[in-house]
Amino acid sequence: MPTDLLFRADAYGRECAATVVTVNERGGIVLDRTVFYAQGGGQPGDKGVIEVGAQPIMIATTVYDQADKGIVVHVPDEGQPLPSPGAAATAKLDWDTRFKRMRIHTALHLLSCVLPFPVTGGAIGEGEGRLDFDIPDAGLDKEELTAKLQALVDRDAKVGQRWITDEELAANPSLVKTMSVKPPMGSGKVRLVEIEGIDLQPCGGTHVARTGEIGQVRVTTIEKKGKQNRRVRIGLI
Repeated sequence: MPTDLLFRADAYGRECAATVVTVNERGGIVLDRTVFYAQGGGQPGDKGVIEVGAQPIMIATTVYDQADKGIVVHVPDEGQPLPSPGAAATAKLDWDTRFKRMRIHTALHLLSCVLPFPVTGGAIGEGEGRLDFDIPDAGLDKEELTAKLQALVDRDAKVGQRWITDEELAANPSLVKTMSVKPPMGSGKVRLVEIEGIDLQPCGGTHVARTGEIGQVRVTTIEKKGKQNRRVRIGLI
């Protein structure tokens, strides 16, 4: 049975009541529902705690099950106690870490608008992140890019989501900016993240509700990674 992904409907949910479905052979905990984002699309899996009664179980990261991508597995720190199937639980995020990742993830979407080139890779950290671009002749200036990026942030545009079918995405390939990570298809529908008046692209990650929540951001480094590849790193101030 697929895990109910509560973060898809509300990225601001910090905790939820759940039931332990199983503990797999590697000690990973599967709940019937979760607010924890599972690693994917360059965004790390959430960490936090699962409480079963008075017993806290520290969660180091969250991933999708290797055999069934519809199931989310919460991976405990080493030496943590494990719950019994059927137990009532409360899943609580490390919110400070999640929110920094949300802010950076949305800022990276804006960066892909400042630099409208094919994206060859990317990663999201805690308060920092990067995108790799296929740019034949760079000549990029950190201060200029920072000013353009901050101008988009300061528009305080609404960030929302909508869904399209696999067929609609196939008919609109320009929506896909990433060359290295393809949007998940096969379930019949694909989630689009829309930054009002600025950007629209497939994404399964968590985002802030308005660009103004990103706050102050800057381009920290621009690196040459091959003849046509430029890595642009950004960070929250």
